[in-house]
Amino acid sequence: MALFDVTGFRCGSELRGQLFGTGPSLLSDRANHFTFGTKCQEFAVPAGVDTSAFLKSCKQDDGVSIEMNHGTTTLAFKFRRGVIVAVDSRASAGSYIASKDALKVIEINPYLLGTMSGSAADCQYWERLLAKECRLYKLRNNQRISVSAASKLLSNMMLGYRGMGLSMGSMICGWDKKGPGLYYVDHNGTRFSGRMFSTGCGNGYAYGVVDSGYREDMTVEEAYELGRCGIAHATHRDAYSGGVVNMYHMQEDGWIKVCKEDVSELIHRYKKGMF
Repeated sequence: MALFDVTGFRCGSELRGQLFGTGPSLLSDRANHFTFGTKCQEFAVPAGVDTSAFLKSCKQDDGVSIEMNHGTTTLAFKFRRGVIVAVDSRASAGSYIASKDALKVIEINPYLLGTMSGSAADCQYWERLLAKECRLYKLRNNQRISVSAASKLLSNMMLGYRGMGLSMGSMICGWDKKGPGLYYVDHNGTRFSGRMFSTGCGNGYAYGVVDSGYREDMTVEEAYELGRCGIAHATHRDAYSGGVVNMYHMQEDGWIKVCKEDVSELIHRYKKGMF
């Protein structure tokens, strides 16, 4: 005790109380991963850290400036023969191009796909976690989860962390007993069902192209060309999108990967037809 008095060192329980608070929840009680098995859904974050307050402090004029700028273009639409999913492959961090070959489609299972826009880390983590929950659902119920239920699971995850700094806009696409399904889910827990969605900073250009050529009774080849054209023109106009067009087709017997084509070659091809 004399040594403690000289050094001014605080005992372990007092120090723990100052760092982590004096509430009933101890560090050992914290979840080590997100789980639906607890009464209160919890995701493991460092104790004592308020994520939203940290992000606000980084944006002050006299502090460190961290701009959460992301760029992408993703597109998905339903038609009579399934769902077309087309994305670019440029991953950007502000004005810096971090990767030109990022795959922005998460293959959840053979009948479900998820797209990525926003923070790549957030999208990859939460959609891979969704893949785990979908697999557990199939094992427990001996049947595939519906597209609606899968999107609702992701929406519920996001609702638990609204305002905590997540950045995600995803389209959940699949085929179940009701036919093709397409849902939009974002980091605020927003969830919509629709026939056509586009996310990312190039979505306005993609919407303009797809709206001009969309028909429910398109042939498969017409749908492929519309998806390619929408992403290619969006990357041409949007500086934060580029790379290649990765396209998937969700069919009744599962998804197939259609193509991986360079957007520069596509733009030159389309320009020759325009002039």
